[in-house]
Amino acid sequence: MDGCARVDGRTPWRTDTRGGGWVRAGCKDQCLGRLGAPNQTPTRTVPKTLASGHSAMSAQVWTPVLLDNPLMCPLGAMLMAIRLRGMDPEETALLTQALARSGQKLEWPEAWHPHLVDKHSTGGVGDKVSLVLAPALAACGCKVPMISGRGLGHTGGTLDKLESIPGFNVVQSPEQMKLLLEQVGCCIVGQSEKLVPADGVLYAARDVTATVDSLPLVTASILSKKVVEGLSALIVDVKFGEAALFPDQEQARELARTLVGVGASLGLRVAAALTAMDSPLGRSVGHSLEVEEALLCLDGAGPPDLRELVTGLGGALLWLSGQAEAQARGAARVAAALDDGSARGRFQQMLAAQGVEPALARALCSGSPARRRQLLPGARDQEELRAPADGTVERIRALPLALVLHELGAGRSRAGEPLRLGVGAELLVAVGQRLRRGTPWLRVHRDGAALSGSQRRALQGALVLSDRAPFAAPSPLAELILPPGPAPEAAQEHHVHVAAGSGFQDLAPALAAQTPGSS
Repeated sequence: MDGCARVDGRTPWRTDTRGGGWVRAGCKDQCLGRLGAPNQTPTRTVPKTLASGHSAMSAQVWTPVLLDNPLMCPLGAMLMAIRLRGMDPEETALLTQALARSGQKLEWPEAWHPHLVDKHSTGGVGDKVSLVLAPALAACGCKVPMISGRGLGHTGGTLDKLESIPGFNVVQSPEQMKLLLEQVGCCIVGQSEKLVPADGVLYAARDVTATVDSLPLVTASILSKKVVEGLSALIVDVKFGEAALFPDQEQARELARTLVGVGASLGLRVAAALTAMDSPLGRSVGHSLEVEEALLCLDGAGPPDLRELVTGLGGALLWLSGQAEAQARGAARVAAALDDGSARGRFQQMLAAQGVEPALARALCSGSPARRRQLLPGARDQEELRAPADGTVERIRALPLALVLHELGAGRSRAGEPLRLGVGAELLVAVGQRLRRGTPWLRVHRDGAALSGSQRRALQGALVLSDRAPFAAPSPLAELILPPGPAPEAAQEHHVHVAAGSGFQDLAPALAAQTPGSS
């Protein structure tokens, strides 16, 4: 990063008389200085307001912390204090606004505003929803400026998956984004140094200070990037379960409510979906393999849980932004875009507009699954695991699967670390299916030597069998938490619970009957 975000400990600070705060001498961007207040002196101690519960907490206290030298000691103390003490909604909103103001705001034509929507996920194993949802929403008339990232987790992020497609260009400039939205209706782009640069500093610091799961910091990080997009509606997919940021559903619900409430205070219409992340989403994990599965979903096929999540989230966005009369009707429109090929057509256009050779984009989107596998990076070898006993698949644990794939090169431990894009795994069975001993249940795609004994044991431990009869796999969708105030069809609700297995398809009657404060 340039300017204030390049924390080198050598350049002196000076007072910024134009906007207040402290900036690096010679810095043009003033990306972190804008977080400060006039005449506020940097200090090496955590502000007293924070130590006393920070009842007077505001974005201004971040300046002495961010601008200290060396940076990490006081910033780490500030992050840990927030992690331990928390922040109230007003303080979280102030921090969000400060992060958003640290960089450039995206500007769009006024006519686009009702159609500007986006989705964010807290991350999961096999989560390729964005690859399908963005073009599907574009096919429904939306503008989707999706700012994504590269994961530091077990199996990378959305941009890592897209970069497994040869030639894909990670667009960053607002000018390029605007052109893509005009031409295609969607783009999946990287966060540039001009967009919310202060969040980049905090994000890196959170990763090394064990404060990644702090609710206020997660909220501010997510919403600050969405505030600058000027959205009409946002839906956040908050994962819970063994392989999620929050193992406990109640913790995930708390984050969801915080996102919805803080978003409302900032004038951003936010809904939050709670979705289970104990088993992988879909049948494939790994960059190239997930692109293949996303293309299957864009064909109108693919795993039922992936399709259900895409249509459920998309339907909620169309409804929240006033582009559908009810959530169920919005979900039906998204499903139709998958079935009639229009979503796949938008995906092909997006790939070509973001640097993929048009012939390759066309071949990927119109070719057979076998042809697609030939066009994407693959691993050198494959290895299958077999069921150790008879039984019904109760669960396929996502966490041990992700940990082994990370060891094989599918994820990164530090920024910039290269990935093995062909490494991954295919689930050959589904939850609820009856297996006989010796049936292949997992195919691992690897580049290196054969799986070690410990890796095979870990993977076999991911298959949880039971004695009960075969059953239908439960829906990954658990709850939908919506913003306060009247919804497009005059419903008012704060919290909608979705019964297990129902998805979001049956929400319309419940939503219409909701009153403020009901659950």
